[in-house]
Amino acid sequence: MSDWSAGQPPRSRRPQGGGDRYDYYRGARGGPPPQRRPPPPPHRGPRRPVDEPPPPRRTKKRWGRRIGIALAVLVLLLAALVIYFDSTLQRTNALSFDGQAPDSEGTNWLLVGSDSREGLDQAQREQLSAGDAAGRRTDTMMLVHIPSSGGQPAMISLPRDSYVSIPGHGRTKLNSAFSFGGPQLLAQTVEQATGVHIDHYAEIGFGGFSDLVDAVGGVEMCLDQPMNDDMANVHLPPGCQELDGPQALGFVRARYSLKGGDLERAENQRKLLGALVHKATSPATLVNPFRLFPLASGASKTFLVNDDDHLWHLASLALAMGDISGGQGVTTSVPFGRFGQDSDGGSVIIWDKDGASRMFEAIAKDQPIPPDLLKK
Repeated sequence: MSDWSAGQPPRSRRPQGGGDRYDYYRGARGGPPPQRRPPPPPHRGPRRPVDEPPPPRRTKKRWGRRIGIALAVLVLLLAALVIYFDSTLQRTNALSFDGQAPDSEGTNWLLVGSDSREGLDQAQREQLSAGDAAGRRTDTMMLVHIPSSGGQPAMISLPRDSYVSIPGHGRTKLNSAFSFGGPQLLAQTVEQATGVHIDHYAEIGFGGFSDLVDAVGGVEMCLDQPMNDDMANVHLPPGCQELDGPQALGFVRARYSLKGGDLERAENQRKLLGALVHKATSPATLVNPFRLFPLASGASKTFLVNDDDHLWHLASLALAMGDISGGQGVTTSVPFGRFGQDSDGGSVIIWDKDGASRMFEAIAKDQPIPPDLLKK
């Protein structure tokens, strides 16, 4: 029998030269058989040191996306508010009539303050001394020119007692045109008297004007002398003071206590309107939602505009008038010629024909008003 068959390993498997016995199944020293190490994973870039913190999560992109969504929602909300307020504007057909003056460069507004009592209850009529008269008349008329070249805007008072020709009614006071035919006849009369094409029309009544002043927290006016006018129910001491809505309305309506009569009242109206617009366009109002939203809501509900006018047109007008009140525009009245009498014996204002012609020709041509025609 061979050694292999007797269970002994073949001689060729024995180690040569002595030493530890070699076990084929357990290795040289009788330990466990060698294990094969698994192959290393494929290399996927530089290894991160053990002490290096894990990379930050992608929070910047998430915050950027959130901010973008918030801004988009804010823009949509503001657009919805603008559309809503625009839909509440009252509109009328004021600028469609025969014989309109030819269109010209720049933008021209006809601003009208009427004594409309619409929407006022009895308590408000008494507070504002509005009386019980029916219908609408106008005490305030202004022409605002906004140059197309970015020059100085101009605001020009058209005194209510101006003696002009009214289509179909002969020569009489300018405010009679509003009584005869409303906004349309008034706009037609102004275009005929000035030769200036009117692009936009805006009218505001008693209650609306008072509400706008209250919406901005009142306006400051400085008086050189006391104002006491029982007809307008206004009694103000001299000096600088804050006027609320009813007081501001009385200030612009006061006439009989003024030495300059209608001309001085037109000057007061320009001053207060400028102060109102300056306050309305100030950062204190624009960044304060408790003032901005009542102002926008009040303006949209109380202004009567032409059929083609919108809220953004009024915003453009407000910016131009803000420039005027801030000293970056001009404010004046139609050049005065003399006082006269109408057919009923009433006092009227007759324009300086040459001066008025030069002023309105400059506006029609979108040119600056000659300096000698500007009254400080």
